[in-house]
Amino acid sequence: MPYRLPCLLASLTLLLAAALPVAAQQKVLRYAFPIAETGFDPGQINDLYSSNILAHIFDPPLTYDYLARPVKVIANTAEMPEVSADGLTWTLRIRPGIYFADDPAFKGAKRELTAADYVYSLKRHWDPKVKSPNLYLLDKKVPGMAELRAEAEKTGRFDYDREVDALRVLDRYTYRIRFSEPNPNFISDLASCNLSCALAREVVEAYGDRIMQHPVGTNAFRLVDWRRSSRMALERNPNYREHFYDPQPANGDQVRQEIAARLRGRRLPMIDRVEVYVIEENQPRFLAFLNSEHDLITGVPADFVNTTIPNGQLAPNLAARGIQIDRTTELDLAFVYFGMDNPVVGGYTPEKVALRRAIALGYDIEASILQVYRGQARRAHTTVPPGSIGADTGFVGPLAEYNPAKSRALLDTFGYVDRDGDGYREMPDGSTLVLELGSTPDGASKVGDEVWRRSMDAIGLRVEFRKAKWPELLRESRAGKLMMWGLGWTAGSPDADPFYQILYGPNKGQSNHSRFDHPEFNALFERAKVLPHGPERDALFDRMNRIFSAYAPMRPIVHRIGTSLAHPWVSGYQRHPVLREFWKFIDIDPLPQAQARK
Repeated sequence: MPYRLPCLLASLTLLLAAALPVAAQQKVLRYAFPIAETGFDPGQINDLYSSNILAHIFDPPLTYDYLARPVKVIANTAEMPEVSADGLTWTLRIRPGIYFADDPAFKGAKRELTAADYVYSLKRHWDPKVKSPNLYLLDKKVPGMAELRAEAEKTGRFDYDREVDALRVLDRYTYRIRFSEPNPNFISDLASCNLSCALAREVVEAYGDRIMQHPVGTNAFRLVDWRRSSRMALERNPNYREHFYDPQPANGDQVRQEIAARLRGRRLPMIDRVEVYVIEENQPRFLAFLNSEHDLITGVPADFVNTTIPNGQLAPNLAARGIQIDRTTELDLAFVYFGMDNPVVGGYTPEKVALRRAIALGYDIEASILQVYRGQARRAHTTVPPGSIGADTGFVGPLAEYNPAKSRALLDTFGYVDRDGDGYREMPDGSTLVLELGSTPDGASKVGDEVWRRSMDAIGLRVEFRKAKWPELLRESRAGKLMMWGLGWTAGSPDADPFYQILYGPNKGQSNHSRFDHPEFNALFERAKVLPHGPERDALFDRMNRIFSAYAPMRPIVHRIGTSLAHPWVSGYQRHPVLREFWKFIDIDPLPQAQARK
């Protein structure tokens, strides 16, 4: 019936016209952080949320296979390193033809990544002006660098041009690092952006003190807009190298095998733009996802867990919308530390140790798991999460116990008693005893504060809260100014080693916020760090666990279970235990995304 043809053509034309604007739209990923970033210089930061942004801008020489479980280190900008038989010398060869994103600092030239960029970026960690919180990973391990740092502390200028034989460029694409002792965990450090990502020297020198605001890297995205503690926008880096999707999930891992088969061969990145918002309150952050304003949520807030994943299963109303769920036991530790230099809770004398142990025993861990984490966590016995290489899952930590009766008896024994009848104990010398715990001004922290208040009231200890934004508390913590504060330590590598770094004395002010400094613990750590995984190292870790438990420089709380949700137009998202980078491995279908946002 030919009279229908014009109508059919007209209808097709209208449909195509309606579809073209959507199809032509950029693929934009939107989601939120619960905590503000601090900046974007790998040499200066080690907080989780800034690290998540850095991982998409800069390139370490190695990385992790996105879908491999257990985790697997793979080549990135460099081939896998050559390591000498004695484990001391590591040689890395950079792949030619990798370029930085364009920046005025390059004066219009296209700037290739070279071995010198990696050597320069590693040297920055020793520069006193950088104040690297990651220096502890390399300090005193690379001969000649400590002397260079000491000279800079005297002169006020770090000499980047002085050649150090243990850290040097061999040719345009090759560099070498020689350690003073074996460093088997360096393979993971080479995949850590905070330690090993490459910056261009001319960019650092062009922006000076403003380098935290001007990240310029070789990875898939570049920062195009930043509103501090509010919003970050990144776009595809036009100079990003030819890179195709090819992860290798384990045989039998059906979910990840299906993702790999669906996306294999696609050029990366698959999306054009990412907008990350800072929304500290749980309710508006979760509602932004439910209302399709955000495409995924990388951690369902604890107060919404019961309605979102009752009994660990996605709620039917969310499943009906096609929402995807990804649950991962995190390689992390949530803990509250005691400032070991603090006059109230610090020190190594018996009465100070007794106070800290009593606080740990008096903390209601079950209430914390149910009320703060909504059951999405498991009690921590040591600093090391299960699943880490070298974790002792059989160790029962005495600091993990909740026993208020034992806590009160311990306080009574060491003279922490209520002398004035107000219901709260005083110090053994009769002076006022008030605990002060750092806390952020948000709803989740209020719940945690109440667990602490009730727990301490039950054993007769007064607790007050030092309220401030997270970046401010972080600065004070690194300076040793907080009495107590709760932190999370997330794995930068799958090994147990980083979870003992937080108690190693020489790391004070860096990874060691408690400033715990115990000679035997330090000596054991130094012996363990040069050993590969095995029974000898495990025995050292066991002794370290017992020392830590005896002196109680922190109260381990939980290892968290992370639950992420994604809308059906997001393809390929999987939460990785270690890798911070995921944007370039996911795809977005803009048509259903746009329809959901109408």
